[in-house]
This record gives sequence, structure tokens and C-alpha cells, in this order.
Amino acid sequence: MSKLGVVEDTLFVPMLGRIYASEHCPQILYDKKALELKNKLPLDLIKQNKQNQYTLLASASRSANMDRFIRSFLERRPDGVIVQLGCGLETTYYRCDNGRTRWYAVDLPHVIDYRRELLPELERETYLAGDAFSEDWIRQVRTEFPDAPILVTAGGLFHYFEENKVVALLRTMGQFGNMEVVFDTVNKKGMAMMQKKYMKQVGHADAQMFFYVDSAKELAAKIGGNAKVIAEEPYYRHIPRNGLNLSTRLSMAVSDRLCMVKMIQLKL
Repeated sequence: MSKLGVVEDTLFVPMLGRIYASEHCPQILYDKKALELKNKLPLDLIKQNKQNQYTLLASASRSANMDRFIRSFLERRPDGVIVQLGCGLETTYYRCDNGRTRWYAVDLPHVIDYRRELLPELERETYLAGDAFSEDWIRQVRTEFPDAPILVTAGGLFHYFEENKVVALLRTMGQFGNMEVVFDTVNKKGMAMMQKKYMKQVGHADAQMFFYVDSAKELAAKIGGNAKVIAEEPYYRHIPRNGLNLSTRLSMAVSDRLCMVKMIQLKL
């Protein structure tokens, strides 16, 4: 396996979270494919995992939230296309595919190479190696599906980039029409907490973070065009908390009360 960079290396964090949830908290997320892959991951990664229940379930909750938005989109738009930006080792296809949707997964070339080793493309899946912030993937998907509604997911991605870069990408997507985007983000308080604590806990204190959203409405105004907010909700609103450690439940409650982490869906 080629050496992955600091940010790409965080692709193992959500995988470990999905494995943990599947083994201990299947009421939050059960990911059969992640369990199948457990023995194929670097062994030292499993052994050295210093995360606590809260950080592991924060990752699993992101996948559970994304699944909910994707399923809801496909119920509304069964002819829709799903594009996952910064896909890493995400196994969403196996959990959410409806038997007819076209799926695209976008990530950096060496991440896509590694993904292919563990998760070869399936018949309605296309892997695109490249920069999530370039127009290339948008043009390719729109060429292949000129009129289809598209849902773009960006899980655990935007935090690492400057606001102007994220806004520019969302503006560009808006120019191609009939697109929605769903992503997780933090507010200013949440950003401070992540920089101080969370990234150290998951072993990535060196991954810098920039982008946060205090108000989805203000973000939509910055994007301009026809951008409007479909949803802005606290991260753990739909996550079952039965059977979790008290400290985990408290952390989730505090996060939601202060809207420190949230899910945002925009129509562009």
C-alpha cells in the first residue's frame, strides 16, 4: 500500500468507527461490508486505535446521517445520481443502493488505487481519481447524466479546506443545475473543540482544519445564485443513544445543544 498523506490517512478513522458501531452499537449503524474488511486493514491500525467510544461513534454517526439523507433523496428522486466526494473507504453503496442508482466516488488517485484493492467497483459504480474541488468530476457526471438530479455528499471533507475554496466549489456545482449537496460541518465553537481535542484523540493532531458554518442561511447567501437551505440539523438528533456510555451521551447532548456539529443540505 502506498504511503498516504496526513489528510488521506484519516480515511481509516471512519472505517474504524463503522466497525465499532457494527460490533457494539448496531442500533446506530450496522455495516456488513466494513466488518468483512476488518481483517484486510493494516493490523497495527486496529491495535493502536486510541479512540474512545464517543470519537468512534462520531464517525459512525456521520455515516448513519449520510445514509438517511441519501435514502430520502432516492425516495424523492429514484432517477437520481449519487456522487461521494472524498469517498475514502466509505461503503455507502452497500448500505443504500436501491438497485438502479448510478454512484460516483471521487478521491485522490492514490486513495482510489487503495480503495480499488479493498472495494473493487461494482456495476453501477464509477471511481473518479482527481481533485474534489476541480470541475472535472462535475463535467463528467453531467455529460453522462445531463438532466438527472444529483446528490453530492461530502462527509468529513470540508473541514480541511479554506472557506473560499468550499464556497467556490459549491458555486461551480450550482452552475450545472439540478444539484443538491449534503455535508457535515462544525460551528466556530465546534471547530475550536475539534482542533484542541478531537483530532488528537483520533491520532491526527497534525491535520489542520479551517472551514466551519455558524449559519447555513448565511452560507447559502455567500454561494449566491439559487442556493437555498433544505436542512440544517444537530448532528446527533436522529442517533439512538440507548446503551451508550454516560460520557458519550453527555458529549452528544452538549454537542447538539450548542450545535457544535451539524448536518447541512443545500439545493444549489
